[in-house]
Amino acid sequence: MPEPGKKPVSAFSKKPRSAEAAAGSPAVFEAETERSGVNARCLRGGSDLRAGDKYGPAAEGTRHTLTVRDVGPADQGPYAVIAGSSKVKFDLKVIEAVKAEPVPSPAPAPAEAPGAPGEALASATEEKGGSPSPEGSSSAVPDGLGAPDDPIGLFVMRPQDGEVTTGGSITFSARVAGASLLKPPTVKWFKGKWVDLSSKVGQHLQLHSSYDRTSKVYLFELHITDAQATFAGGYRCEVSTKDKFDSCNFTLTVHETVGPGDLDLRSAFRRTDSHEDAGTLDFSSLLKKRDSFRRDSRLEAPAEEDVWEILRQASPSEYERIAFQHGITDLRGMLKRLKGMKRDEKKSTAFQKKLEPAYQVSKGHKIRLTVELADPDAEVKWLKNGQEIQMSGSKYIFESIGAKRTLTISQCSLADDAAYQCVVGGEKCSTELFVKEPPVLITRPLEDQLVMVGQRVEFECEVSEEGAQVKWLKDGVELTREETFKYRFKKDGQRHHLIINEATLEDAGHYALRTSGGQALAELIVQEKKLEVYQSIADLTVGAKDQAVFKCEVSDENVRGVWLKNGKELVPDSRIKVSHIGRVHKLTIDDVTPADEADYSFVPEGFACNLSAKLHLMEVKIDFVPRQEPPKIHLDCPGRKPDTIVVVAGNKLRLDVPISGDPAPTVIWQKTITQKNKVPAGPAPDAPGAAGASDEWVFDRKLLCETEGRVRVETTKDRSIFTVEGAEKEDEGVYIVTVKNPVGEDQVNLTVKVIDVPDAPAAPKISNVGEDSCVVQWEPPAYDGGQPVLGYILERKKKKSYRWMRLNFDLLRELSHEARHMIEGVVYEMRVYAVNTIGMSRPSPASQPFMPIGEAAWPGTAPRPPPGPQLHCGRPPH
Repeated sequence: MPEPGKKPVSAFSKKPRSAEAAAGSPAVFEAETERSGVNARCLRGGSDLRAGDKYGPAAEGTRHTLTVRDVGPADQGPYAVIAGSSKVKFDLKVIEAVKAEPVPSPAPAPAEAPGAPGEALASATEEKGGSPSPEGSSSAVPDGLGAPDDPIGLFVMRPQDGEVTTGGSITFSARVAGASLLKPPTVKWFKGKWVDLSSKVGQHLQLHSSYDRTSKVYLFELHITDAQATFAGGYRCEVSTKDKFDSCNFTLTVHETVGPGDLDLRSAFRRTDSHEDAGTLDFSSLLKKRDSFRRDSRLEAPAEEDVWEILRQASPSEYERIAFQHGITDLRGMLKRLKGMKRDEKKSTAFQKKLEPAYQVSKGHKIRLTVELADPDAEVKWLKNGQEIQMSGSKYIFESIGAKRTLTISQCSLADDAAYQCVVGGEKCSTELFVKEPPVLITRPLEDQLVMVGQRVEFECEVSEEGAQVKWLKDGVELTREETFKYRFKKDGQRHHLIINEATLEDAGHYALRTSGGQALAELIVQEKKLEVYQSIADLTVGAKDQAVFKCEVSDENVRGVWLKNGKELVPDSRIKVSHIGRVHKLTIDDVTPADEADYSFVPEGFACNLSAKLHLMEVKIDFVPRQEPPKIHLDCPGRKPDTIVVVAGNKLRLDVPISGDPAPTVIWQKTITQKNKVPAGPAPDAPGAAGASDEWVFDRKLLCETEGRVRVETTKDRSIFTVEGAEKEDEGVYIVTVKNPVGEDQVNLTVKVIDVPDAPAAPKISNVGEDSCVVQWEPPAYDGGQPVLGYILERKKKKSYRWMRLNFDLLRELSHEARHMIEGVVYEMRVYAVNTIGMSRPSPASQPFMPIGEAAWPGTAPRPPPGPQLHCGRPPH
């Protein structure tokens, strides 16, 4: 093996490890080379090992295995493997098999298919010429029930590494002594570091437990059937009682089948790392491979990788990546300690077995440091960074069993990351302990953003640890701190910010924040700067001495502009006022005179846009009225009908009617109420909004005499004013003004039309869902607000987000649109707005949730399922 502290020149990406095997059982050693096609030779005692009854060297791609069958004492000793100029040594230790007392098992594990590559280690310990035991490969190194593998631990027999072929079955077993326990222990099985397998029990995984009253031993089993390639990896078994805790790590290797007929595409995507829907298809693993913006697979560190060993073998250029991957915050200090670590090769008189050069433990877990002494009666001292460790509650536990001395450190924290020494007399042995922090998780993801050129962009993400190390990426490329002229990085506790002060078209793309435990993705869309008119100015008809107000609203509140009268810039004065508040621009003309009747326009600065309207004067002609003259209503609007008034919903409706007569006439205001009965009849003539010939129209009049509130009527000697504050759709209709005096009467009908923004459209429908796109379809609104619908605005959001993002600046004229640039595997929703000359409607209800999935994600050759309610789940039918 390479000398500690030196970087070996190696062709191996994974080296074989020394192992123990019981006499009569097989032993398998595994190595991986940097590339396929490399010729790897296995040796023992300087001689090549040839394939035969005893040895089974094999190679498949970059994977190389050596199987030693029916091991015996003669097979114990050193072995080696050579690839290119690299040579790696490893040892095989043979232990005597101890026949364990029979413990009843709930059900034997199904036998694996004959001839499977992992047959040797996937089965239980078997006597020569016998059949596998029901405990599976976890019994490859059995322990006697009366002799625990570790006297300090709780296990009588620990689960062992195992191998299995795709589609095969395997059982891992753990035995716990129960003679001294008042109640059954608690056992948990994990995959990786944190995936609790109790939530995965289903078609492919079962957990069993039993108790043998004769031997007082608890048996716990993890049974895996129909094994898939995604099942491979590190596992952990934890056992705890009221006052003790123990854990054991083991590895499952899954070999692929060689025959093309054995390939099962559906099984390649079984879910293995989700806490719900166990046994269902897992598209996440496929999407990680398809999407170039997904997490780099190198960040998924195997459970219990030796960080010290990784740093020894890595080149200095890889130190930063390894530190980020494993949560190392003090890389400089760790490298300094690593450089000072030297294996003491001289013969020790005080120690039979010294401490390992380095240990690592996850934060919150416990670690045991063990030595064996030459003198069982010798006294030892334990030091931490040169200071003697004193007994303190349950933090430090000192154990002395025979010649073995053990220091157990419970609930490890970053303060326990230090150098430790065991001192016997004048001799000591040293080691380093690395406390590994848990992976940093994303607690609040990034949000998609849409901005205009020149606007400020700020991405915000929240992670599980304060001050954690993160990386920002754009389209898969890391953004460096040197690019401060373009990007600003900010930390605020658990929140991390990426700021772009002035966005350009080149900034559009997918941004990611990556941690040691995951990543968050979001899309930035940058549009050319355009101005949208939310509300245009409308024609006005006012009476002399009245006030005229032209108002418009645009999309950018920072836009300035000029007002024109008949094409010439309008200069404000005491009577003419111009205002700009936010996105709203107003032109107010007080005491309107005939000279004010003209064409008015608003021109935004920097945009090819012109908003125009006309001002009409309602002239009042009052003739000489002799005494005892009949009453008369005076309305005269040149160039237009005097009995039609248009008002925008929400604005003030004011009907100012000049009158005359002597004596002063009485004024009566009435509104015609039109009702439609479902009796076949012809349409009502001259009725506003008359329907087809199958309707019957009934008319009635409502007297308007309110003097306060939203509707008011005020009458003086020479005029009558009818006012409605905040016009509504219900205020539409025909208003009848009647003036009477003893000499006679006069009557005028005024038709009021209220125009408004359209009603909200119905929820859009989604179809033709692709890898990053879909087709959105919708229907026109039930009511267009009294003005034709000019177009539509489409928005989308991620299902778990609260933020809607607009997809178009120019209005969509059609009733469908193909939306693109979505992230595959993310659930989205869509909604739509209708726009007319008055403004924009309320949003429609959200569409059914859907997930963009490419054709390659659908198993087999069957066509993709049609859109429908099932789209929200994001999975194809079984």
